[in-house]
Amino acid sequence: MPVVRDLRVLLHLRDFRRLLTVRLLSQAADGVYQVALATFVVFSPEKQASPAAIASAMAVLLLPYSLLGPFAGVLLDRWRRRQVLLHGNLLRAALATATALLVVARCPEWLFYASALSVTAVNRFVLAGLSAALPHVVDSPERLVMANSVSPTAGTLAATAGGGLAFAVRLGVPEGTAASDAWAMLLGAALYLGAALCSLRMPAGLLGPDAPGPAARVRTALATTVRGMADGLRHLAERPVAARALAAMTLMRFCYGALTVMLLMLCRHSWADDDKGGLAMLGYAVAASGAGYFAAALSTPWAVGRLGWLGWMTACAATAAVLEPALGLPFEPAPMLVAAFVLGVTTQGAKITTDTVVQATVDDAFRGRVFSLYDVLFNVAFVGAAGTAALMLPPDGRSAVLVVTISVIYAGITAGLALFDRR
Repeated sequence: MPVVRDLRVLLHLRDFRRLLTVRLLSQAADGVYQVALATFVVFSPEKQASPAAIASAMAVLLLPYSLLGPFAGVLLDRWRRRQVLLHGNLLRAALATATALLVVARCPEWLFYASALSVTAVNRFVLAGLSAALPHVVDSPERLVMANSVSPTAGTLAATAGGGLAFAVRLGVPEGTAASDAWAMLLGAALYLGAALCSLRMPAGLLGPDAPGPAARVRTALATTVRGMADGLRHLAERPVAARALAAMTLMRFCYGALTVMLLMLCRHSWADDDKGGLAMLGYAVAASGAGYFAAALSTPWAVGRLGWLGWMTACAATAAVLEPALGLPFEPAPMLVAAFVLGVTTQGAKITTDTVVQATVDDAFRGRVFSLYDVLFNVAFVGAAGTAALMLPPDGRSAVLVVTISVIYAGITAGLALFDRR
């Protein structure tokens, strides 16, 4: 099989393996840390979580740094990306440890969110740096689709596995909610430290950028950042395929975010009699979605070869438009788990394709800026989806209006991509 052959070749590339190892450890830590945060906010017995509370937490953790995210891209195009991976993961290890201590100390909520927000801020640099560095460790442009299938999807699976570890810690530690969440955060800190140490196996200049900019004063750097982002946006506007793919992926991320909030409320209030039962149901949904990510990694290279970049994204959106209401409207666990798998396939399949489009059509000098913009769009869409869901969801999470609205958005994405691809 071509997929197996290309995968074998990629894994024989030493630098690709090393970058992949850093991604796996880093995103496994993300999964542990994010699930620990989610369970602390949503499933703590003393917290009566509502859609509005979940949306507020997402906004606090994602929105401020999403608005500042473009500045990260310009810096990524000036800093050595290996150093970003090293120092970013070291800093996250320290901050995750601090968050665990704050949970145990039962600190004021604003201090807890400030610490968690700091981890999220550094995450913007690390994830954008991993994506921008990938072309530097692949030996030919022809294998870039496979590299994008293996690397980001493997990272997503690692995050899913990390989330599973956090669930296991949360359910297995008998000392109580605060202790279990703190232990999970400390596990995340250890994984961040491992990612930092593994990045040292790569030469400092390996991952680019090809011509890093000289050091500058803060005022000059800020001015350069503003000009650089404007240049990056103009560069993206000159590449309509990449721009359309980013727009479609942003809307699909919005749909995924709204359904995530609905799933959280169903697990918390409708599908179980206690917090542990609800947490177990959420774990099953995460596992189903992770299986969908894996299926997308296997199917996307073949599908892109048959349908083309935008053709495969169109098929993903169309599949979600049809199956999401069919599986979601019963609001029962079994069909909803199938829906989690389907959305895992379609969302990750579209993301792999978008990553490839951006990497194949955007010049390396602008790639960090464009991936940071990509990251910003991801987070803003997710926060906007959470806010929309907060307005539409009842306390038990059952909203037919939300399910139908999401289906209509998927249908609109399908029509827009099909029209552009035809033109």
